[in-house]
Amino acid sequence: MSILVDQNTRLVVQGITGHVGTLETRFMLQYGTKVVAGVTPGKGGRVVEGVSVFDSMPEAVDTTGANASIIFVPPPHAAGAILEAVDSGVPLVVCITEGIPVKDMVRVFRSIEDMDVRLVGPNCPGITTPGEARVGIMPDSIFLKGGVGVVSRSGTLTYEVVDALSRQGIGQSTCVGIGGDPLIGTSFIDVLELFENDPGTSAMVLIGEIGGTAEQEAAEYIREHVTKPVVGYVVGISAPPGKTMGHAGAIISGGGGTAKEKIEALEGAGVVVAGSPGDVAGKMKGMI
Repeated sequence: MSILVDQNTRLVVQGITGHVGTLETRFMLQYGTKVVAGVTPGKGGRVVEGVSVFDSMPEAVDTTGANASIIFVPPPHAAGAILEAVDSGVPLVVCITEGIPVKDMVRVFRSIEDMDVRLVGPNCPGITTPGEARVGIMPDSIFLKGGVGVVSRSGTLTYEVVDALSRQGIGQSTCVGIGGDPLIGTSFIDVLELFENDPGTSAMVLIGEIGGTAEQEAAEYIREHVTKPVVGYVVGISAPPGKTMGHAGAIISGGGGTAKEKIEALEGAGVVVAGSPGDVAGKMKGMI
């Protein structure tokens, strides 16, 4: 089985007529994802990669029965695209866009906090369920279908870890990139809960980085609620305080958010912590 996306996902690509939207639509279709519509205001009636383009999300959803959206809209307009997707009624919205102003995301979260919708991202690589659906920008060739769920704040580290797992013959149930911004829609805990309740997931990998307390909160959740084996990896042992390392949320401030603190919290919760992406596969092989 899997979480969040599968062969029944019917996807709308918001921003499909842009260069990245068009390119990634092609790749998602090649992987087998059911891309049923695209949306770009003012460009309805066009066809991109064999996919019909609509002017609005409500029109696209009403016409195609879509149940998910992915957003490749530039930062100034991405928050509006998220809200339009939510208003259209799709239960899953994946926002790839990086650089959305924090004030815009605050407005989004205030608007959707009581709504029955899951937002993944922003600034994330998306979600891949191997052999079923790729909703995002993850490279196709690294995945192998199996039982290990992967959740990560970092896109690049996700790819390295998944590639290492696959090379060791360890397949994945679903891989979720939750994003590296300070404000994101889906947390480690949200995904860990989904994996814990998924009968097709037998073990989990959690990939963290410096900044914030998400990994410490995940460690506490794992201690209290997770029964399946978990391997962790946290990057940034040598990161200097006060310097952003890649993601907007990856910054040590006020003496907090260090990799050492996160590793200690995870190990205290019974997580086996690896020292490198390749070591994740070795640790996992010894546990399953």
